[in-house]
Amino acid sequence: MEIRDQLGRKIHLSKVPERIVSLVPSQTELLVDLGMEKNIVGITQFCVHPSYLKKIKTRVGGTKKVNFRKIHELEPDLILCNKEENTPEMVSELEKIATVHISDVVTIEDAFDLMLQYGKMFDRENFAQTMIGAIRKKLDNLRDSLKDKPVKKVAYFIWKAPYMLAGQNTFINSLLEINNFENAVKENRYPQMSLKEIKNLEPELCLLSSEPYSFTEEHKKELQPHFSEVKLVDGEYFSWYGSRLSEALDYFKALHLNR
Repeated sequence: MEIRDQLGRKIHLSKVPERIVSLVPSQTELLVDLGMEKNIVGITQFCVHPSYLKKIKTRVGGTKKVNFRKIHELEPDLILCNKEENTPEMVSELEKIATVHISDVVTIEDAFDLMLQYGKMFDRENFAQTMIGAIRKKLDNLRDSLKDKPVKKVAYFIWKAPYMLAGQNTFINSLLEINNFENAVKENRYPQMSLKEIKNLEPELCLLSSEPYSFTEEHKKELQPHFSEVKLVDGEYFSWYGSRLSEALDYFKALHLNR
């Protein structure tokens, strides 16, 4: 089997992979939901869904730094990476161990494309199609519920000291858009910004993410004097692009009901 990953790299597989190392938390969860749990041999310390997985699978490090010796000893026939989560240097070393598939997800359609690629690679195409269909239905329902609501200008915080916000050309930005939010940050990726610079953007709503930085009620109180509305949100639902999208769309619907 030959496919191209989301960077356009050719991937050659002589059979359905039987030993998989996943170095991206959302992709690990996607594998499990596609029925591939028994084929997973290695995960990262951040692969927290499903929660029991860390007790039964070998943890090989984080997303930026891994134990190459451990991965080699697991004898994988496929390693799953992501352009943003994992570094080019890591990928270069991993390619010496096994075939590497790299995802690159910026839009929801990219997420669906990844599901289809996994469906093909792992002989789970029907599972993937069913998953995509269910998510599309929830997505249509959310869009329909928001179509007459005014667009709200938001700033999405991902880090503190220094403040970093999600900008354009990110998956977070795509999920803000489906929530009828306009991203106040017009720079690409994740720019560092001072409090003054953020205030100058005049966001109507500031969203404080639970990851990668875990913002708390204390941080919310610190920012409330400077902005008209500040809200803590579950970062997994705004940044995980696998099967968690199904839960995310339920979360978004509840988020708007509580606004």
